[in-house]
Amino acid sequence: MGENLSVVPAVDDHRPPVRLLLVDDHQVVLEGLASMLASQSSRVVIAAATTTAEDALRLAAERQPDVVLLDVRLRGASGLDLCGELVKRHPGIKVVFFTVYDDEQYLFQALRVGASGFLLKTTTGPELADHLDRVMDGDVAVDSTLAGRVAMTAARLQSGEFWPGARTGLTQRESEVLGLMVRGLSNRAIALRLSIGEDTVKTHARAVYRKLEVSDRAQAVAVALREGIFH
Repeated sequence: MGENLSVVPAVDDHRPPVRLLLVDDHQVVLEGLASMLASQSSRVVIAAATTTAEDALRLAAERQPDVVLLDVRLRGASGLDLCGELVKRHPGIKVVFFTVYDDEQYLFQALRVGASGFLLKTTTGPELADHLDRVMDGDVAVDSTLAGRVAMTAARLQSGEFWPGARTGLTQRESEVLGLMVRGLSNRAIALRLSIGEDTVKTHARAVYRKLEVSDRAQAVAVALREGIFH
């Protein structure tokens, strides 16, 4: 779906343009990206675009893009799972997340599954082209708004300061969500307390259940209390 989106590159004397496969479950986003990157036609060419994970795997094999630009969450699929599969099937292809989710937990998860970058959708066309050049040079591209928070988290880890649940694999935000569950807050109340969407709370909750090997909130709270994660 949406495979005909394209940006025709101009001749570049310095390096070939980066060939992109765009993956987002909103067609309007794909069209917006094509429009945004039109001004960068000497640096970026859109080889293909799709709204589904299934098509992304097929197009990656057929078109062999340099970079797959995808969202964290896709309709009926996980961008993180798709990234892992793309990296496994095509070691030469770079994967860069392009998303509205400015939570460092998603950044950490993305890097763990082999991503080469994590950028926010506030990124401009020239900035995106710059990031893609760095990714092609072997660097990891991280949005500047996340970089400071990541550095602080790394500093805390280095100094031995861990959040509750870190040793069970919970991210800091997942730990915050679990702590508020233990205190009896509803998903809506947790969303208001953390200034995030209720759907995001549910996503964190599912991650907590998976990592604690439980199936629901009551079991997660029981494990948190039994294991001394929270009191």
